[in-house]
Amino acid sequence: MNSTSLNITLPDRAMPNPTISFLLLITLLLPWSAQSAPLTLIYSGDFNGELEPCGCSEGGNYGGILRRSTTLKALRSEQPDLVAISAGQLLANESSRDQLKSEYVLKGFSTFNYDAVALRWRDLAYGVEFIDGYNIPWLAGNWKGSGDTVTRSRKIERNGVTLRVFSWLNPKRSPFRQMDHSQWLTVDDMAVVQQGLKAANERGELTVLLTAWPLRKVQREFDLADVDILVVRAGHEVFSDPQMAGDTLVLQPGSRGMRLGRVDLEFSDGKVDQYQHQVIEMPESVADDEMLREWYNDYNAKVKTAYLAEAEIKKALASGERDYVGAESCASCHQPQFDTWQGTKHATAFSTLENVGKSFDPDCIVCHTVGFDQGGFIDFVITPELMNVQCENCHGAGKAHIESKGEQATVNQQMPSLVRCQQCHVGSHSPDFNFDTYWPKIAH
Repeated sequence: MNSTSLNITLPDRAMPNPTISFLLLITLLLPWSAQSAPLTLIYSGDFNGELEPCGCSEGGNYGGILRRSTTLKALRSEQPDLVAISAGQLLANESSRDQLKSEYVLKGFSTFNYDAVALRWRDLAYGVEFIDGYNIPWLAGNWKGSGDTVTRSRKIERNGVTLRVFSWLNPKRSPFRQMDHSQWLTVDDMAVVQQGLKAANERGELTVLLTAWPLRKVQREFDLADVDILVVRAGHEVFSDPQMAGDTLVLQPGSRGMRLGRVDLEFSDGKVDQYQHQVIEMPESVADDEMLREWYNDYNAKVKTAYLAEAEIKKALASGERDYVGAESCASCHQPQFDTWQGTKHATAFSTLENVGKSFDPDCIVCHTVGFDQGGFIDFVITPELMNVQCENCHGAGKAHIESKGEQATVNQQMPSLVRCQQCHVGSHSPDFNFDTYWPKIAH
């Protein structure tokens, strides 16, 4: 078994022809020509509704649908017969606004021409009907729902190689089981998938199993003798190097759609014999696919419309009384601290959203204003004094503190400083956050 792993990054936007430059880069890097490989596999997993990357930090500014489209087109230009698969979880359902985003994720993915996409429970958050009607080849090896939106396997034929792709949708994680009189959409017995794998193997087809489990769990539950390629639960953002478990090639993608994995494969006696693995980065330097510009503009317009409608409701409900007062009200007693704040990036945080056209996106607004969705900031016309990151983002609403002339402590007095920061500086929004290096920038 011979293998090689490396990372590549698509070229800068300023280069005149990103596709040609990308192909030249591939040619220079590969120790053996990808054209000699019978099969090129592009894989990913756990997209998690990341329609576009969070641009708040360089470390998190990877991926997104516009860059993925550019990358896939470049890869197909070099290797038209590649196979593209995903371990699923394309969608997110963590807030009321995720349904709109999910609709546009599905529209974007439907342009990618994937060969197989594993169905996960989060993809069904809005029902089976929600994912129907898109050019997305969903599969779940233990599916028993009606219709043809989801199939139990996908057959793929390329370069004389026949792949049969399966996935396992864990019934124990089904949210539908908690609902009275609901339809159970899956078969509980793993044997239905195992039998499918065995039958495909006996037909001489190469088998792929997509799961949301770690390797050890899969090894306990499945006989990998009939699995040629296994995709396991995604790691956090970063792809892992492939490994062999017996004769099975094990791949672990990274989450949030920030990167893609590529494996150039050679086979012998119906098994993986050689592979070359690459992680394809999609940083800000990768150009957006202008063919999807209308799709993206339409999405932003819908987000803005929904936000303005919500703001009107909040304005109608507003009583004129609120607990948030704004930084100007703090200055009379805390002038040195106010002056320090004015010199920080916190004081102009809202302008960073305006610069990238996201001043109407609630997912972004919440960490660039004071008290959004908590009786504070409504919009920049109604509550301009609550724009930017101010005193009350960290110390809590200040009305009672001011009215008591400081006798009543601020709301977050007992909250540790690190926890205050991590209300926003966390996860995908601030992956490089380190309290010891960030705090000196705003110390007051």
